[in-house]
Amino acid sequence: ELATHSAVAKNLAGVVIDGAIRDVVDIRKLKFSAFSRHICPNAGEPKGFGEIGVPVHLGGQRVFPGDWVVGDEDGVVVIPKESAAEFTNRAMDVLEKENRLREEIRRGGTLAQITELLKWEKKY
Repeated sequence: ELATHSAVAKNLAGVVIDGAIRDVVDIRKLKFSAFSRHICPNAGEPKGFGEIGVPVHLGGQRVFPGDWVVGDEDGVVVIPKESAAEFTNRAMDVLEKENRLREEIRRGGTLAQITELLKWEKKY
């Protein structure tokens, strides 16, 4: 959690760690986005101080400065900066469709009916 205070002071939006973190509750209280492969209760030995603004490998993927890193409780994805607009538009389309389907379910539609609606929409 001390490293989180340092990251917040440097105005970082978040971190992705290809290892373990601890003090997750305290990090969340600071409203700081921290993603890791593991959570552990004991302090480990730091492998270094890290770097900011340099290309890195994460989970087998190369991440460059300016790339978008988007994460939630389900995981993290990396969007190359040159593809960010395209991915944003596609994500908004998916969100719009999912919201419409949720509304159909709320109105009493069954999942089977909604699946048929989606098939019909793909035809036209």
